[in-house]
Formats: sequence, C-alpha cells, structure tokens
Amino acid sequence: MRISVLQENLARGLSLVSRAIENRPTMPVLSNVLLKTEDARLKLAAVNMSLGLGITCWIGAKIEQEGAITLPAKTFADLVSNLSQERVDLTLDPATQTVQLRCGSTKANIKGIDANEFPPPQESGDGDVSVLGKHLKEMILQTAFAAATEDNRPILTGVYVQLDGNVMTLASADGYRLAVRTIEIEQTFSQAVEMVIPAKAMSEIARAITDDSAEVLITLPKERDIVVFNTQNVQISSQLLEGKFPDFASIIPRKYNTQSIVYTSDLLRACKRAEIFARDTAYSGRIFVRPPKGPGEPGEILVTGKSAERGDNEGLVDATVEGEALDISFNIKYLIDVLNVISEERIVIENNGSASPGVIRPENRDDFVHVIMPMNMPR
Repeated sequence: MRISVLQENLARGLSLVSRAIENRPTMPVLSNVLLKTEDARLKLAAVNMSLGLGITCWIGAKIEQEGAITLPAKTFADLVSNLSQERVDLTLDPATQTVQLRCGSTKANIKGIDANEFPPPQESGDGDVSVLGKHLKEMILQTAFAAATEDNRPILTGVYVQLDGNVMTLASADGYRLAVRTIEIEQTFSQAVEMVIPAKAMSEIARAITDDSAEVLITLPKERDIVVFNTQNVQISSQLLEGKFPDFASIIPRKYNTQSIVYTSDLLRACKRAEIFARDTAYSGRIFVRPPKGPGEPGEILVTGKSAERGDNEGLVDATVEGEALDISFNIKYLIDVLNVISEERIVIENNGSASPGVIRPENRDDFVHVIMPMNMPR
C-alpha cells in the first residue's frame, strides 16, 4: 500500500471512527483502525464488538499502490492530529506490517496488525428509509440524552425507533424522564417497525451528520438485527438491543392544572444558576409557579437552588401563567438538559400538581414532548 492524503482529512476521519474503539477490547486488533484502499479512496473503519457498533468513513486519497493494514487507533490518531497541515504519505511494508509515515519534515514508523485479522465491517444496504440530515440530527439530540446510562435495565440505555405509516418516532427514558420526538417521512409503512438502538450509537450518528441538507439512508435490520445508517462518506452500523421498550404513551399526562409559557433562554439561565447550589442536594431545584396577581400583570416562575454549606440562589422569570399556583421540585440538571436542545424562543410547561410529572414542549409544536418526574425535596 502506498497512498497520499491530506492531514486535515485524515485527522477528521480518525477522530470519527476512533470513537468506536473499546477501552478494553477482547482482541488486540480491536484496538486498531483499519486502513484500506477502496474505489480510489481510503477507507477507515473501527469496530466495538461489545456494543455491536461499527463506524466506517471514506476520505479522498491519491493511491499509488493498493493495500490494507490495521494500525493502533490512539497512537495513529494522536500522531496525525499533531502533524502540520500538509500532505501525508503512507507506505506499507507488508513483510513487517509497518507503515512509514511522512509529512513535511516529520517521519514515523507505526507497527500494525494484518488487515485479515480485522472483523469485516457491515456491508451497506440500499436504504429502506430516507431522512433529511438536519431532521434526524435534531431528533437524536432531543431524545438520546434522556436514555439511561446504567445497565440496570439495558433496554433503557437505547433509543426506541418506530416507523408507522409515514411517521417516524424516537423516544428514550431512564425512569425519571421521557423524551419523544416525531417526524413525517416520505416512505409509508403499512405495518409498524420497532427497534431499540443503543444511545451511544445514535449519538455517533448525530455527530457524523455535518451537512444539514444531506439525506441519511437507513437500512433496516435483517436476520442479524443490525441497523445501518449512511450519510455522505460515513457509515455507522449498530446491533439492536434485545427486549421490549416500555409503553411510554401512557406516561405522558393528558391534562394539567397549571400551564406556563416562558422564554427558553430566560429559564435556562435561571436553572444554570440554581444548579450551582443544587449540586449538594442531588440537583434538587425547587420551582414556584405564580399566576398573575392582577389583570394585565405577568405571572412568575421562581427557580431556587440551595446548599446547606455554600448558600442559595433564586432566579425570577416572567411567564404567562394559567391555572393554579404550583410548588414543585425537579432535578435541575434534567431541566437544563431539555432546555439545551430546544431552539424555539418559548416553551410550554404543564403540571397537574406537585406530585405529578411536568410536561415540557416547544411553543406551537406538538412533535416534541419531554416529561420529567418530580423529586421529593426537604422544605
């Protein structure tokens, strides 16, 4: 193998695929990234066998001699990221499985492992579903963060995906919060398709989408229960999680006693200030919703965070409030998480009492809903 690539393209590709590398792989070759010439381009691939995650990307290259090798991902990525932004020449010595790297005045030799020992990456499908990149990315960002990070209930560490009719639904939950996002797609499914994809894989898909106008092709699972996402020059495959996702529709409250409409940025800043002090109380933040005192006056939302050792903070935000006054406690980090993924100017918060979940959604939209369970907080 003898090829030349641009340093910035190689560094970007390695940064992407290296995210699939396991911390403690079962085989040495799984610590490596595959380099293979393919269709006048350089193919980079990494596989995480424990998660069933594979990331592959292709970058432009000048190929003088075909070939393939696997190189230690961290060593190679660290080296390339510290090279000057020039042409990088890579030459493989097949006898020693060593790649000689040249870039400007820099020269290095990297020992690899035969490419034949690398697990074959998932083959790309034709694509059963097509979604605009910016829409899929937003859907993932608005749901994946609410997935569980502990393995107590493995199914909750994934993002539920449903294709029913011409509607695609993404949902995630960790037992304390729920995020649901829907979108209309071009394809129509007469029979609903359901799958649960690990949240880590979904986050990598969102990260790989760099062109909002590009289409993302999704190849649905066949006999191996693997779903494949293709966007631009990147392919990400993921094993599905086994099990049935909880019936989340029944969790979403359908009525409320208090409705508040508030500017997203104002509430986000108030929550961030309260979070500084709420860290000492498991991030419990107390929320007071106050209806208008008189005609023509605004309502108010008071966000508080307290620490017995460090002090407290109160943030008052104007809001349009209908219904009853409310005194409720939420995990303030959860509020910050959802406010960070809403780009709309204002949000709607609905509550049915201090012991009931709170519902948050962007104003004038019904395709995204977030539910947060209340916390019991010492008064």
